[in-house]
Order: sequence, then C-alpha cells, then structure tokens
Amino acid sequence: MTSIKAVIVPAKTVFIGLLFVVLSGCAAKQLGRDTCATQLEIAWKELDIAKTEGFAGSVSYTKAVGLLSAAKFQQSIERYDSCLDKVSRARVYIAEAKQGQ
Repeated sequence: MTSIKAVIVPAKTVFIGLLFVVLSGCAAKQLGRDTCATQLEIAWKELDIAKTEGFAGSVSYTKAVGLLSAAKFQQSIERYDSCLDKVSRARVYIAEAKQGQ
C-alpha cells in the first residue's frame, strides 16, 4: 500500500509542475499579444504620417506597407514573435521613407 502512495505523490508533483509551465506560457502569450498589437498600431500611425508628408510613393514606404501587412497576418495566427520582428523592420523603412529614401 505504501507503493501506491509513493506513485501518487510524484504524479501530483508532476501535474502541478506542468500546470505551472502551461500557465506561464499563457502569460507570455498574452504579453506578446499586447505588445504586437501596440507596436502595430504605432507603426501604422507612423506610416500614415509618412503618407501625409508625401512619402507614400517611395520604395521604403512600399516595403513598410508589405511588412506591416505581413505582421498583421502573423498577429492573426498568433505568431507574436514574428509579428514583432516584422513591425520592427517596417519601422526602419518608415524612418527611411520620412527621410526621402
């Protein structure tokens, strides 16, 4: 009978450990979701400013639009790391567009 208790205690410990890992992953996913959404919003506003300043025809502006569209898609399929990467790259192109490059 002691062998059954010995098996049950580690099983509970493993379950609690797995639960902790899953919940930690959920918290990280929420953070990525919020960060992606915020950064996308900021980048689209920067892109609108570049457009109103007359840089909508530049190559950098076009590249930024493509990257932000791809980032929005990555957000929709919950690939937040890829979303943030694309937003970061797009913001570089937006800055270049504002400089007329």
